[in-house]
Amino acid sequence: MPCIPAHRARRRPPFFQPVPLRARADGWSVARQGHFLAHLYLTGSVAAAARMVGMSRESAYRLRARAGAESFAQAWDHVLTPPGSGRVARPSIAWRKVTLAALAMRIEMPLVQPLIHRGKVTTIREKWDNSALSRLLRRADALARRVERRGQGG
Repeated sequence: MPCIPAHRARRRPPFFQPVPLRARADGWSVARQGHFLAHLYLTGSVAAAARMVGMSRESAYRLRARAGAESFAQAWDHVLTPPGSGRVARPSIAWRKVTLAALAMRIEMPLVQPLIHRGKVTTIREKWDNSALSRLLRRADALARRVERRGQGG
């Protein structure tokens, strides 16, 4: 059976919101999460990818199951879904149900994506979540208008 190159068997890691964790030298840092997804893309094995970033397979699954890890889990699923097998189901965000604190967190922490060139991770690219910022500004605008109306009508 011929060996299929990784770029044909899996999808490159997309931008994702890293799992918010406290900083630890031996923990799942933002860079380690990005490198894990890149190695998952290259190897197709959770155990091998975790080993390559100095973590265990079990801790990778615990990270995936944590609260706030939805974006990381979607990126994981995206990587392991073969191209051409259909679109990866990405649940849309119910923006009306997102709290102000959650919006603020999305604004404070950028989305990240590992870049891979010739089988190696070259860098972890960052991108700010502009849609969360615009939603937060719209909510602030609406709140200011409501406060202004109350001041005029009372």
